[in-house]
Amino acid sequence: MTPLRVHSFQSLGTLDGPGVRYVVFLQGCPLRCGCCHNPDTLDPSSGTLYDPEDVLARALRFREYFGKTGGVTLSGGEPLLQAEAAADFFALCRDAGLHTCLDTSGCLQNEATERLLSLTDRVLLDIKYTEDSLYRAHVGCSFSAPLSFLAELSRRNIPTTLRQVIIPGKNDTAENILRLRDIAAATSCVDGVELLPFRKICQVKYDRMGLSFPFADIPEPTKEKMSELRALL
Repeated sequence: MTPLRVHSFQSLGTLDGPGVRYVVFLQGCPLRCGCCHNPDTLDPSSGTLYDPEDVLARALRFREYFGKTGGVTLSGGEPLLQAEAAADFFALCRDAGLHTCLDTSGCLQNEATERLLSLTDRVLLDIKYTEDSLYRAHVGCSFSAPLSFLAELSRRNIPTTLRQVIIPGKNDTAENILRLRDIAAATSCVDGVELLPFRKICQVKYDRMGLSFPFADIPEPTKEKMSELRALL
């Protein structure tokens, strides 16, 4: 089996899919998002290699906490960058009866990602903006990439939660939220939409790595603004 290049593990995650989950943060991402919270996960040559069997053994130690709704989540970085290894791991999870969840930007599609999706029980899909110009300027791919990925999720009828980080001056408008709502309403597999506030606690990581945080001058959204936008959903 292909080894997984791992950045870190979270034993009892509650924000990365339904229930309590064992979260595996994979190393490497092809995107360069202005709001990236984990610049330390970008380099695909960094991280630590683990055999999928070893990662499963780690997850199984926490199985009693998963209950009926929890399980394992692959996050990143970008898991699709390691789709072959991720699929091997999810195949082991399926055999062990563990629920599988994929946290992704939906930026890649190929034969390996197709196999990975065939072994995925739920997807958390990050729709960063609803305008192609913003995707190209602040993400590094076109808006068509996640939309194409979402269409494939719908074809496979994989339960999907759409997620968007709200960034003042970029996507904190009613027009953006209504477009996101329309995308969700038009896609049968989508059963939830989450709006997450842009946070800047990652600044210390950029400083430590000697990197410039692209969105350092952008303020965090207020609670009132988040409530206003969530009401539109």
